[in-house]
Amino acid sequence: MRFTLLLLFFHSLVVGQQKLSGYKAPSTLQLEQEIFSQYPFIQFKENYFQFFSSASPNWEHFYDDLSSMIAQKDRKLNFYHIGGSHIQADIYTHDIRTFFQSNWPGLTGERGLVFPFGLAKTNNPGNYNFSSPNKWIAHKSVNSRPDDVQYGLSGAVIKCADSLITIRFKHLRSSVRPPFDRIRIYHNTGVFPFELNFGDDEILIADIIQETKLGYSEFLFSDFIDSIDVQFVRTTPTKIPLEIYGFEFLNDLPGITYNSVGINGAGLYTFLANEHFVRDLKVHPPDFFAFSLGTNDGYRPYDKFDPQVYKRNLESMINLVLSVNPDCAILLIVPNDCGIGGKPNRNTPRQREVIRELAEQYQIPVWDFYGIMGELGSASTWRNNGLMQPDLVHFTSTGYHLKGKLFIDAFLKYLDQFRQLQTEITNE
Repeated sequence: MRFTLLLLFFHSLVVGQQKLSGYKAPSTLQLEQEIFSQYPFIQFKENYFQFFSSASPNWEHFYDDLSSMIAQKDRKLNFYHIGGSHIQADIYTHDIRTFFQSNWPGLTGERGLVFPFGLAKTNNPGNYNFSSPNKWIAHKSVNSRPDDVQYGLSGAVIKCADSLITIRFKHLRSSVRPPFDRIRIYHNTGVFPFELNFGDDEILIADIIQETKLGYSEFLFSDFIDSIDVQFVRTTPTKIPLEIYGFEFLNDLPGITYNSVGINGAGLYTFLANEHFVRDLKVHPPDFFAFSLGTNDGYRPYDKFDPQVYKRNLESMINLVLSVNPDCAILLIVPNDCGIGGKPNRNTPRQREVIRELAEQYQIPVWDFYGIMGELGSASTWRNNGLMQPDLVHFTSTGYHLKGKLFIDAFLKYLDQFRQLQTEITNE
């Protein structure tokens, strides 16, 4: 019996070797036909997750988990999508989140990790809002690293020294608003001289978990809520300021949590320097992790960019994620074409080469958005068609929404690819 199972295992491996890196993607699974005629310069045939290895154990494991979740509604999957300003804006990533949390009935998922960017005086995603009557001092890991701040996963912090502090949260302009019955607030590590009150929702608090060494407090409610009004009341005369590193809105409903973690101007080096990145990631380990970092790493003159430094940094980030979950499905995304000094940025194709090398080495796929755009100089074409800003770095709202549609289409092709592999294995 064991010999038969072994033969079946090696047979499935051979099928994977024959097919995984040679997938012939259909032109589309999700995109409307009008998009093809409206934007003929886009390389739609390149829009799929490209594998440069013959097999991918982590993505096979992920496919099994995702299929079971869809069929059985028996689990949660935790997604992270990390990057710079494209991700902080949370336009196309929210489109992806909306798809994942509405496409499969009964899989509501949860909102997950958010940061109060508005209180930090920077652009806040349009799908939620934080407000506060207090005055805050903000630090972002891209340009401020004071000795008394140790950044976590979010890469930002807001601080307030008042004795009575109020923060309100509500969903905004979003068709997906998963309810939550747990709130995890990331705050000062160690001494935390505040107690928290939740106004009318105070009577619903069923339990409180305080992890001062891990820098968070968690509140469990006896019923679902969809907004918060929380007060932080100082309990000691010590004027230690309140530090807020993020909020996480959780529930026990099956589905996908899609955490978009982005900071304007961030590169790989930014997150590598965040002292508590891994510690925070371990609190809610990833099943899927997408890297959209590279534009800021490569936004410099050609002779000032070292592809090997970029490669070392990207590989270090990959290994940080795998140290938290060795089975995590990692997706590498090639940065978009962009302009620098009035000319196309020639560092992006060098980044793509590095990304493909690591993809083959770690048996993970690549979403080649640079190739999908049309490669070097295509940012100008996107700008001329209303999809990109004049800076040739950022997209318009229309461009970001199109990017979200392309990602969803590519993800569905991944499901199609692995469904085909399983069917062929079954029929052999």
